[in-house]
Amino acid sequence: MNSQLTYIRNGDYLIPNIKLEPTPQIPLNKYGRMRRSFLKEQNPTLYSILAMRQQLFPHLLEIQQTAEERLNRMMAELLEQNPAPDKAQNQMAWVQHMNSLKAQVEEVICRELIYG
Repeated sequence: MNSQLTYIRNGDYLIPNIKLEPTPQIPLNKYGRMRRSFLKEQNPTLYSILAMRQQLFPHLLEIQQTAEERLNRMMAELLEQNPAPDKAQNQMAWVQHMNSLKAQVEEVICRELIYG
């Protein structure tokens, strides 16, 4: 980052010549958006600091990727411990079981990553 600040004259005013670095055009998923909302509402100081230093989007991407990896890993572990019913014979029980496991995993992810 350039430590020398330049100015542009606009009439009688000197306006700092500040430009933001481009951010990648990767959309945020559920977990990235939840973290952004949490920071904006519950920790606006950290949100502002990360935004001004252009570290907000990389932070949100890191949370998003970590949450997705943890979701996949924990779902596999829970399925190993608690096998799902046969999907072909009892679809509703399978859906109920999978939704229950996903809810458990998302509760842990939210508590540790999103709101932590």
